Amino acid sequence: MSVAKVTEIISSSTESFDDAVDKGIKRAGKTLENVRSAWVKDLKVVVEKGKVTEYRVTMKVSFILKD
Repeated sequence: MSVAKVTEIISSSTESFDDAVDKGIKRAGKTLENVRSAWVKDLKVVVEKGKVTEYRVTMKVSFILKD
């Protein structure tokens, strides 16, 4: 039997939402072991002078706890 924990993270990118997700998962993997899934809860953009300058994602990341 395994037990999972869920934590919420926010990640950003100047390229795209996909890039923000990739960066967030890679960074979470440096701190959290056994990352198994992520649910993208929210998408936001930062707009400056009528142009999108940053893509932000809020994710719920789940990982399996060690025995």
